[in-house]
Amino acid sequence: MGRPRPAFLFALCLVFGMGAGVVADRWTVASLPPGAGPDFRLIAQAWNVIEHNYVDRPAINSKALTYGAISGMVDALGDTGHSVFLTPQMLKRLGVIESGKLKGVGLEVQMKDRHVVIVAPIDNSPAQRAGLRSGDIILDVDGQDIAGLPLEQVARRISGPVGTSVDLSVLDPRSHRLRSVTLVRATIRIQSVSWQRLPGSDIADVRIARFNKGAAEELRQALRGIRSQHLRGVILDLRDNPGGELDEAVGVASQFLTQGNVLLVKGAKGKITPVPVKPGGLDPNLPMAVLVNGGTASAAEIVAGALQDAHRAILVGETTFGTGTVLRQFSLANGAALLLAVQEWLTPSGRSFWHKGIAPELEVVLASDANLLVPAAERKMTTEELRSSNDKQLLRGLHWIAQKIAAEKAVGGVAGSAKSIAGLAKSKIG
Repeated sequence: MGRPRPAFLFALCLVFGMGAGVVADRWTVASLPPGAGPDFRLIAQAWNVIEHNYVDRPAINSKALTYGAISGMVDALGDTGHSVFLTPQMLKRLGVIESGKLKGVGLEVQMKDRHVVIVAPIDNSPAQRAGLRSGDIILDVDGQDIAGLPLEQVARRISGPVGTSVDLSVLDPRSHRLRSVTLVRATIRIQSVSWQRLPGSDIADVRIARFNKGAAEELRQALRGIRSQHLRGVILDLRDNPGGELDEAVGVASQFLTQGNVLLVKGAKGKITPVPVKPGGLDPNLPMAVLVNGGTASAAEIVAGALQDAHRAILVGETTFGTGTVLRQFSLANGAALLLAVQEWLTPSGRSFWHKGIAPELEVVLASDANLLVPAAERKMTTEELRSSNDKQLLRGLHWIAQKIAAEKAVGGVAGSAKSIAGLAKSKIG
């Protein structure tokens, strides 16, 4: 099975997406589909009308018209934020995220309803430190309105050399709050998996930022560390995770499952192919909660759906992004390419989440000014600071795990520890 891509995410670190290695087909001879002649003539007619009549002559650029027409065809499929046309310049930038280092502000965005919408900030990036959130809308770049500009042009304005700054005007659609932020471009080191024992608890917070190559093995190493500290539960944080490689998602989910399937793959002709759990998972019984939000996409949704269907974990947070297909790369004559959805992912029970997302059992919506806690920040926190955190999603997951541990009447003093953890979480949640 080919490696997938998630929803098309334009990371403003001079990169465009996740999960390289899709199949490429080169087209050397173009032929018209049966019955498409009149439609192609209509395109030619529109081109000629523009060529001979548009008043702003310098604006007429044959390459721009061609790229605009192809982009329009892909957009007409309705697969917003996923199937996409890539120029040769865009294609050259693919795969940079997998190298583990980026340069820029660390935003992944998409065009939605003619707005540039943040899908997710990258961990340890200037964008994340500035508090930018999934769903935020970028309105201005350096004081210039970007309404109507193609995504690539917006990205070029935000990208730039390390050490330089860019000013963004950002609208939070949840609170309707408009704010300005200044981001200093930097070199960003990407770490797929990180973890930390939550202060005052026997619970580990395991964050998977993306499913780069090696993520499953990084998780196994983290789980070994959790075992060595005799921790009693896991919060798996998949928030703002844009996805990555399918094999890594299968490997990650398999660490917590013993049997069944991780997902089902539906082909264009309706054939269903199961993708089974890999044997040898390290923690199939450890109590766990999975944190998700609107930036949880693609491979991250596969893991969340698999654990939810197996009743292995409870999902806490907000409905996920809704990227449920494998993209296949079709190369075009001049080095450009089309990324088209050719297979659909289903959860093990057969649920489709393409354009729908996966809803959590425990819905917890964060306030617009809330900050997502991550292991790097938790290492410096006290129990009191955790208690006063406004990351209610993490605290709700912590509370749920503590209750589960107590209910199972774990031996070795675990129930007493769980009781104190539940009190810690309840003090914030109420």
